[in-house]
Amino acid sequence: MAPLIAPSILAADFANLQREVEMLNSSAADYIHVDIMDGVFVPNISFGIPVTEAIQRHAKKPLDVHLMIENPDNYLEDFRKAGAEVISVHYEACTHLHRTLQAIHSLGAKAGVAINPHTPVELLSDVIQDIDQVIVMSVNPGFGGQKFIENTYSKVARLKDLILAKGSNTKIEIDGGVNLNNAPKLLAAGADILVAGSFVFNSPDPVLTIHQLKSIELV
Repeated sequence: MAPLIAPSILAADFANLQREVEMLNSSAADYIHVDIMDGVFVPNISFGIPVTEAIQRHAKKPLDVHLMIENPDNYLEDFRKAGAEVISVHYEACTHLHRTLQAIHSLGAKAGVAINPHTPVELLSDVIQDIDQVIVMSVNPGFGGQKFIENTYSKVARLKDLILAKGSNTKIEIDGGVNLNNAPKLLAAGADILVAGSFVFNSPDPVLTIHQLKSIELV
């Protein structure tokens, strides 16, 4: 089965945001990944609700919104209204994760949980059946263009085992340093969704690059 591809708009040319979104609309991408950073949970600030709304106005692909922020519960409704169809929060930022997942579902969105490189997948055991997707951070969150962390392969495999053991339909999404070299190994380990930012937008032909990622198939 072909992977789902979610190019990260964080790596786009923000002086030509509409053009970049329209390029993704014409591509084989399945989602537009929207990274929200607050400068507190992660050491960087990206953009917030108004830019998300602007992306949504031109997008023909569903928005996969990744909240790298403190107190995400305060903003769930706002991001849903801004067009988020998937809302992912960080395990490390949620004191009452189950309640947060319920809140996201009550808004009519899919609920995701992101885990940082140091966070064991086993900590999701009691809520995995309530999670639509787990974002496995394969770099430390906060900046694009970082080097892929090799431990991610075994982490994905452990997460896949957990999902199967619990009889869950949770999808595994990989965020950080994804390219054509590591994507086949990630899919073999159990990944379903690939986020690619600088690898797509720095490509001389982003549409072709997305197509190449989409075309990876396991033998």
